[in-house]
Amino acid sequence: MHSTRILGRVIAALTAFSALVAGPAFAAVAGSTEQAGGSGIVGTSTSDGAAVGQPGKDCTVPAGTSQVDVELDGVTYPVRVHVPDAEARVSARPMVLNLHPSSSNAETISEYNQFDLAADANDFITVAPNGVLPAADPNPDQIWFWNVPGVPTTAGEYPPADTRDDVEFLTAVIDTMVGLGCADPRRVYATGFSGGARMASAYACARPDKVAAIAPVAGLRAGRPSPDDPSAVELQSCLPERSVPVITFHGDADTVNPYEGNTDKRWGYTTQLAVQSWARMNGCRTGPSVEPVTEHVTAETYTTCRGRADVVLYKVAGGSHSWPGGNGGDATQEVSATELIWEFFTHYHR
Repeated sequence: MHSTRILGRVIAALTAFSALVAGPAFAAVAGSTEQAGGSGIVGTSTSDGAAVGQPGKDCTVPAGTSQVDVELDGVTYPVRVHVPDAEARVSARPMVLNLHPSSSNAETISEYNQFDLAADANDFITVAPNGVLPAADPNPDQIWFWNVPGVPTTAGEYPPADTRDDVEFLTAVIDTMVGLGCADPRRVYATGFSGGARMASAYACARPDKVAAIAPVAGLRAGRPSPDDPSAVELQSCLPERSVPVITFHGDADTVNPYEGNTDKRWGYTTQLAVQSWARMNGCRTGPSVEPVTEHVTAETYTTCRGRADVVLYKVAGGSHSWPGGNGGDATQEVSATELIWEFFTHYHR
């Protein structure tokens, strides 16, 4: 695909350039993401996504789609897991958290963005949990919302104080899959659509030590909107201790999470401000460079970042609130967000 080749060229170019400007600290191992002068390692670029973690015990979850029980604070939650059928390799694989939008569930997002098919083709695991807030009580259709830290739901209400902490829950999901021998802890990634994108963003703010990269679609945030001025980011709500590589997609005609922002305390500031904020937090010194991908899609890239944690925005001219390449709806089919996300993820590990 043309867009995949462009992403590959962008990453190859920045790897070569970073080696030149960063000196021996980076040149010793091509693609190293150790932060010069920093305190941690956020990821390592690899040319083909090859395994980098230490092999663990065999994965105890069967191939195909099944449920794994995850316990948090004495409560057990069933979580949808898809493991590729690859007999030659049963130890820890890369893992992608696939977070559903508001008023949705794990099955719906898995069908929509087709990440299971990408997992089968590329030998990684997908894990699709459900948010904690039910659309109704009882909730026979299993429609859920995420408890995104510090912001109201789409109904404008704040969850009760004793509601499950979904940052802690996602951490428990990751730890469970690692403990089962299925997930390589150095190659855990998070993506999500709309409300799931906001949750993936919030998780990276809170637990950058757990994810090697994130890919929010139609919902990138960099902290909650300021309660006093939703057009601004509340800086103290997103202070990651490590850089986090980011790839994101957004249509400029999105009416749910508007590209130009709104006054909603759930959404607020613009997509551009969210992208620029991640570039700032990642210490990027170059960008944005803008390159046309297709007739209606451009890629805006920030590079020369700490830990080589690039920030890439795919902007869709006239694009709706949708997943590019998604299965159904009015999403653009000019690019596949799922393919581009996985290609991006393969260049990073913690």
